[in-house]
Amino acid sequence: MAGGGNNVARMSPRQRMINLMYIVLTAMLALNVSSDVLNGFSQVQDSLDRTNGNLSTKNDIQFQYLAQLYDKNPAKAGPWYEKGTDLHKRTGSLYSLIEQIKNDIAVEADGKGADYNHLDNLDNLDAAPAVLLDPTTNRGRELREAIDGYRSYVASLIPDSVKRNVINEMLSTKVRNTPGTVGPTKWEEKLFDNMPAIAAVTMLTKLQNDISQAESEALTNLITNVDIGDVRVNELNAYVLPNSNMVMRGGKYSAQIVLAAIDTTMRPEIFINGQKLTNPDGRYEFIASQVGAHDYSGYLEVKKGDGTVDRHEFSSQYNVIEPMATISPTMMNVLYAGIDNPISISVPGVPMTALNATMTNGSLTRSGDHWVARPTKVGDNAQISVSANVDGHSQTVGSMTFRIRKLPDPTAYIAMKDASGNPVSYKGSPKRISKAALMAAEGLQASVDDGILDVAYTVVSFSTVFFDSMGNAIPEVSDGSRFSSRQKEQFRRLKSGKSFFISNVKAKGPDGITRDISPMEVALN
Repeated sequence: MAGGGNNVARMSPRQRMINLMYIVLTAMLALNVSSDVLNGFSQVQDSLDRTNGNLSTKNDIQFQYLAQLYDKNPAKAGPWYEKGTDLHKRTGSLYSLIEQIKNDIAVEADGKGADYNHLDNLDNLDAAPAVLLDPTTNRGRELREAIDGYRSYVASLIPDSVKRNVINEMLSTKVRNTPGTVGPTKWEEKLFDNMPAIAAVTMLTKLQNDISQAESEALTNLITNVDIGDVRVNELNAYVLPNSNMVMRGGKYSAQIVLAAIDTTMRPEIFINGQKLTNPDGRYEFIASQVGAHDYSGYLEVKKGDGTVDRHEFSSQYNVIEPMATISPTMMNVLYAGIDNPISISVPGVPMTALNATMTNGSLTRSGDHWVARPTKVGDNAQISVSANVDGHSQTVGSMTFRIRKLPDPTAYIAMKDASGNPVSYKGSPKRISKAALMAAEGLQASVDDGILDVAYTVVSFSTVFFDSMGNAIPEVSDGSRFSSRQKEQFRRLKSGKSFFISNVKAKGPDGITRDISPMEVALN
């Protein structure tokens, strides 16, 4: 499609439309997210929903237990029960707020009656920003402020500084400013700007998971503060508390397996899939190697005071997803030789500092959180490969192939100023210019400015062709990119309504190639 203006002029309207559709299609392909990745988010969403259900049940049991303590001894358990009631209400309110946002994202993506657990338009990039980043509603800011308030309240209920710091980190809304941006980056913009609908819903479900974890820790502390020496514990339950149910292939799965109301002087023995867990603190860890959803189960054995053994069953699930990278070329899936091509590279869940990238047929350099590709050989493809440092070791997470094209020919123009003093570019007939504007111009310039590229060329030389009253052509040669004194003299002699031609234009681009570009006709008012 690149070429001189004559090539475009010879195209039929139908061919021009076909070329335009091709550009749009390639841009869509460049930004397309793999359906396997989106389906992976759906699996993670389902898993998190089940985990949230288990946590909610656990928290309800803890709250009911605190209520039972209050019923038996209001004077002793009263202050802690009041705090627990307030905590339970705040948690339910924030949980419901997030649930409503998830439903609104589903409606924005699929329409009225949509279900966020069964999204049709998983890759909709507009739904989450429309709900959370609309400046007229400020729902993203409302959510952030609600989380900040909830985090501060829960932290005030936990005297243990280590556990309090864990809660503060888990529910933190602080974000690191992106180098090169003006002003601070907001939490809601960092998480939900240009985010697929299914990914936004999954992240919100994970936030609900963190809120339930925080409530559980606070309820545990409130119960501990009640003197339960005279209250008999009559029910024990086993719980699996994973750090995350989503694991990247090659990453580490980590889960804490605990027994509620456990006697710290008598550690239980843990068996998973028939094998005894040797880690004394009950942490279950392994390297995830197979993609997909995986279940595991086991039991805990704890000795009672009479010497008998009590057994408690448990089960859990985790999901392993393929490593994935998003490589978004700023100028479609085409790179141009001889110039800097900006490239955006990111991997969900991996910080920018942990990413590395290499390129064939050219050089790739990092500039803050962005990259610049500079291809060398026109006609050959270039491949950009991305690796990430995950759990202390490097692994490949994605690659993309780009076509290398030479820069298109520029368009010549005369730089001048309009009546208000603003710079304008005159590119020839059928438009006309005043003789005064022509006399004030210094020379000829050239550039590519088609809405995608903005590349300046250096005019090496050009000629002007005037016609006398007998119709004879009078050529004059420029002084490099500037009008020569003889050309200026010819300008003075031109009468209103007359025209002349600028031809034999030679311009040199940043790729070092000197090109012959199309002539132009200059017409006076």
